[in-house]
Amino acid sequence: MTLHTPFMNSMRTTSKPAISGSITSSITSSICTSVAVLLAASLFIASKAHAAIPIQTWKQASGTQVYLVESPAIPMVDVQIDFDAGSRRDPAEKSGLASVTAAMTSKGVLARGADAALDENALSEAWADLGASFGVSAGSDRMSFSLRTLTYPDLMAKAVKLAARQMGEPTFPEAVWLRERQRIDGTLREANTRPATLANRAFSTAVYGSHPYGYDMSEATLARIDVAQMRTLYAGLMAPCRAKVSIVGAVNRAQADAMVAELMSRVPQAQNASCTPLPPVAEVLPLARAEDIRIPFQSAQAHVFIGQPGYPRNDPDHFALTVGNYILGGGGFVSRLTSEVREKRGLSYSVYSYFAPGLHAGAFSIGLQTRPDQAAQAVQVSRDVLARFVSEGPTEVELKAAKDNLIGGFSLLIDSNRKLLGNLSNVAWNNLPLDYLDTWTQQVDKVTLADIKAAFARKLQPEKMVTVVVGGV
Repeated sequence: MTLHTPFMNSMRTTSKPAISGSITSSITSSICTSVAVLLAASLFIASKAHAAIPIQTWKQASGTQVYLVESPAIPMVDVQIDFDAGSRRDPAEKSGLASVTAAMTSKGVLARGADAALDENALSEAWADLGASFGVSAGSDRMSFSLRTLTYPDLMAKAVKLAARQMGEPTFPEAVWLRERQRIDGTLREANTRPATLANRAFSTAVYGSHPYGYDMSEATLARIDVAQMRTLYAGLMAPCRAKVSIVGAVNRAQADAMVAELMSRVPQAQNASCTPLPPVAEVLPLARAEDIRIPFQSAQAHVFIGQPGYPRNDPDHFALTVGNYILGGGGFVSRLTSEVREKRGLSYSVYSYFAPGLHAGAFSIGLQTRPDQAAQAVQVSRDVLARFVSEGPTEVELKAAKDNLIGGFSLLIDSNRKLLGNLSNVAWNNLPLDYLDTWTQQVDKVTLADIKAAFARKLQPEKMVTVVVGGV
């Protein structure tokens, strides 16, 4: 399971079988692997790591919100376009709809005017010919489109036009979907033989209950999805006024504005002057009581998850929880959980904790794998460490070490245009202050022992958590 950087938002705590949610063409190697270019880029970004990162933002007449960081060191631009069209909008009986819809946007584009239709092979070849890439993925909260291209005028204009076509005029071919559905069904069936899949699913269901964050694609929900529903989802949720566009690269404001206008020109509701708000999604409910789930499974390792709903990303306790979690279980080999579970008792090679805040309260999780005969002890030790941390908080020595590491590692988390784009889109999507990246280290440095203790006491209830153990029963 992937650990999360302090900036990047993971909207789910459970990992899913790989369902090809991101379809991305390769950038021509001669363009992207030039040592001189990459070195220049890294030196430029590194020089900015502790300086201001000026974010320009504006709203187009269509309602599209644009966020731009100019990075002129290399002739390249990265773009991310986010819509409120993630899996939280899926009907429960068709869980996975957003994910497969995103994947199917790469399977062809419609003909329009002088532009001929392109099937999936022709579309892939068109991107390769441009030396550019375009990808689509759907997470819990958003559907994201990502474009990377050189900014030479002839190439960038063609790449932007092709991206606009793929984003705005996908064909959703039924024959291809029937093939893809069969492939995904096989992937799901194979994943269901793994203890990690069973553990993730049981944990997610128990933590989120009926909230869409807990939905999980199954063979049954997959079978109910057809291309008509994909088109309906696309037509209902895709509108320029609902888009947030983040741009990092060698373009100025005027160029970025023209690029976004072109990208938005073909989306389904591009000509719709009104923008009806989407219906609200209910919040994640807190757990009423502890739940202990044991699932028998013959495996060499028992998979363990302990947790509960955490907090939404706009919560003011975010920095205190980020620093505190680094000490508890997010700091790898220097965390308390690692010290107690691995170093002192040898119960697991790796143990971690993390928060996954989104538009709603994403889960707090402790995760580990251990020998089946040690599962009960590993669970108890982890619970004890958590309860003590929530009750007493960290020590002054732990707090200083965490701050030093987080602040010292800041530059590594924005040392490329792509990483910076991810953080810029986080600022845009979550409506964070425009100086968020500039003040991040100061916000971390301001966190006190009292802040962490109070924040953890407000957010976590160790006596009411879900515990899932697959294997070792």
